[in-house]
Amino acid sequence: MSLLIRNARLVATMDDADRRLEAASVLIEGGRIAALGPDASLVGRFAPAQRVIDGADLLVTPGLVNTHHHLYQTLTRALPGAQDAPLFDWLLHHYPIWRHLDADMLAIATRTGLAELLLSGCTLTSDHHYLYPAGTHGHLVDVQIEEARALGIRFQPTRGSMSLGESAGGLPPDAVCQSEATILADCRRLAASSDPAPGAMLRIDLAPCSPFSVTADTLRATAALAREAGLRLHTHVAETLDEERYCLEQFGRRPVAHMHALGWTGPDVWYAHAVHLDDSEIALLGETGTGVAHCPSSNMRLGSGVARIKELLAAGAPVGLAVDGSASNDGSRLLPEARQMLLLSRLRKPAHWLTVDEVWRVATRGGAAVLGRAELGSIAPGQWADLALWDLGGLEMAGAQADPLGGLLLAGAAAAPRPRFVIVNGRVVVDDGRIPGLDERAHAGRHNAAAATLLERALAEGGA
Repeated sequence: MSLLIRNARLVATMDDADRRLEAASVLIEGGRIAALGPDASLVGRFAPAQRVIDGADLLVTPGLVNTHHHLYQTLTRALPGAQDAPLFDWLLHHYPIWRHLDADMLAIATRTGLAELLLSGCTLTSDHHYLYPAGTHGHLVDVQIEEARALGIRFQPTRGSMSLGESAGGLPPDAVCQSEATILADCRRLAASSDPAPGAMLRIDLAPCSPFSVTADTLRATAALAREAGLRLHTHVAETLDEERYCLEQFGRRPVAHMHALGWTGPDVWYAHAVHLDDSEIALLGETGTGVAHCPSSNMRLGSGVARIKELLAAGAPVGLAVDGSASNDGSRLLPEARQMLLLSRLRKPAHWLTVDEVWRVATRGGAAVLGRAELGSIAPGQWADLALWDLGGLEMAGAQADPLGGLLLAGAAAAPRPRFVIVNGRVVVDDGRIPGLDERAHAGRHNAAAATLLERALAEGGA
């Protein structure tokens, strides 16, 4: 399939030179960027494209990258009783509800979250699925993979786990935990389906949930398995002060020191949140190349704090953007999350403010680096063709034309606009603002029915 984006108003490449190309065209062949530049420079060099998109009034960016999510949580957004709770209380409210999740519900929830991501310009997403209620079959990540394949989004799910239940001093109920043997067996099974090739549409990573829900033995064993199989490692670290107190009481050390002692730092590791870091921990993440998934809305929603992103970037730590779960963000829209990232940094001293350009790089190229995908996140010949095409002619962009990239982040994102087109692997998966084949209203109805059933099951057991 060949595709030509002709005469785009602006192409923001995020390449090594950080070029901004006006009145430029992008030619895509075989899933990759074949050429870009003035339209006249492309004519005659290549066969006519099978599809041409008129780029007038369009801003072309690399597809946004989401580095941390819990897609199943779209079923429990904005629940009464958890709207004003910090993380540990919030989890304890949700666990008795989530334990009734089944595979059919997960499929519906996953489609909802992935569709929202696509409709906010995201082309590559991770997901951290760690919940395996007793009685469900173990292949829940497979359910998510099928949904991602159907929608055409590039998917990098993580096989999560919880092995430290409340009876052993952990936070989660025993009913949503698994034995280490069960966890590792499924990790090995999924590892065999991961595609290590550049441009892969599916890649698997491993992700024990957190220091307060997974044993040290499980963390060590998972790291060994991942490194043997060439997979990356992911977990929650330093999200809240409650977690910090837990780690000091249980292990005698702070969360980052605990993870580092267990072999959980390095260029194949990324942490979600990483809010409560001191200077030495920031330096350690930079020295080891350990990545961070920044979750600004979730951190605000749960009152967790403001991550030190400017310092992490200065230290050389890879940083990507993330929406986090849809019960602590209450949405899966990545462009508004980028705006939140910018604004949240402005609550700190001016020396720590993030710029528009820094936010765009974190949301695209930075996220690709966190997930180990150097072939993505920028627009250059040879890179895989994951692009978002944004309409600059709408009401939300009126008066914001002097700098289209800054205008989209500061003005446009406030209205959560949909991209006109989203392209993944050279294929149009959002076409004129819609996902082909997805009846959004009908799907929302199915989602609401599944969410109601989940709550009914919990209420029947006295868990909500």
